[in-house]
Amino acid sequence: MSTHARFSTGRAAYIMPGLPFISAGTSWKQNSSISSPTDSWISPSAPPSCGGIFDYDHKFDQLSAVSRELEDPKVWDNAERAQELSKEKKSLEDVVVVLDKVADGLKDADELFTMARDENDDDTLNSVAADIDEIEKEVAKLEFRRMFNNPADPLNCFVDIQAGAGGTEAQDWASMLLRMYVKYGDRKGYTVDVLEVSDGDVAGIKTATIKLSGDYCFGMLRSESGIHRLVRKSPFDSNARRHTSFCSVFVYPEIDESFEIDKTDSAVRITHVPTGIVVQCQADRSQHRNRAEAMAMLKSRLYEAEIRKRQAEQQKLEDSKTDIGWGHQIRSYVLDQSRIKDLRTNVECGNTQSVLDGDLDQFIEASLKQGF
Repeated sequence: MSTHARFSTGRAAYIMPGLPFISAGTSWKQNSSISSPTDSWISPSAPPSCGGIFDYDHKFDQLSAVSRELEDPKVWDNAERAQELSKEKKSLEDVVVVLDKVADGLKDADELFTMARDENDDDTLNSVAADIDEIEKEVAKLEFRRMFNNPADPLNCFVDIQAGAGGTEAQDWASMLLRMYVKYGDRKGYTVDVLEVSDGDVAGIKTATIKLSGDYCFGMLRSESGIHRLVRKSPFDSNARRHTSFCSVFVYPEIDESFEIDKTDSAVRITHVPTGIVVQCQADRSQHRNRAEAMAMLKSRLYEAEIRKRQAEQQKLEDSKTDIGWGHQIRSYVLDQSRIKDLRTNVECGNTQSVLDGDLDQFIEASLKQGF
């Protein structure tokens, strides 16, 4: 059986026939329950051409074709095409190379398992179990990536944060959210750029925009769009009373070459090609200021269009632009009770500081798995 033909099922643990289920820390003794090849996770007769949930065969062929095309020096005469091919190659390698590594790891584990079982070597058996656990983690990451079915998911993204109801409390909450998403980007190894911050009247910020660059930034963060509610004893209240604040978060992808900009004297007209949305500004004699204003207008129009689209198609995300307050929340952060709960997935966490330090994985994974 060829290496790539082995990937006819979804989990790494299901790929290698003859290797029974084991987990680290278990005491291993040779017995009939692990000596029979019928204890394997799948049948060795599984058809090699069925492709599997990762579609390995097709991606393997695609990767070979893209690699051959990139080896042609003439491809670099078209820089745009070369960049597209390079991105495609990396995307394919993220599946093919990892699965090849999994195959090699399982082959080694199978050989070590057989040898250690025959020699009744508990230490080696436990080492094999630990290796299998690591392999399963790698395949679990691939399975998670399969949830990214939006064409924009692999792209960089922007995150807009806007303080809502709650005055100074809400503006302080907005600054906490800004810090949380910057920390999240750092945890993930993304490049994070703070593009715009509007300071609050007393503390915190009114609005902010950050850009996160890296693999699947938009796919990872798109489910964060919505209203985030904070409940805490206010540090700005001399009586330390409980206050509730709201902030809007909106996440949208960076789309390359999506604008057509027409300039006449100082007037600027911008067309967003994917949606056909057109904005125009000629309020100022400065073309630079008019362009900045037009981009701000376009961003607002795109925001509204995205909200309407999500309401029509999914009816799961509320129009956070019109009412940043009660009844429009996706997540509640109740700090004085050490509880953060996602109201869509019911995922709850008691380690509030860890979440505010950017540990959002459990919330993001749950929301993606449920289709948000």
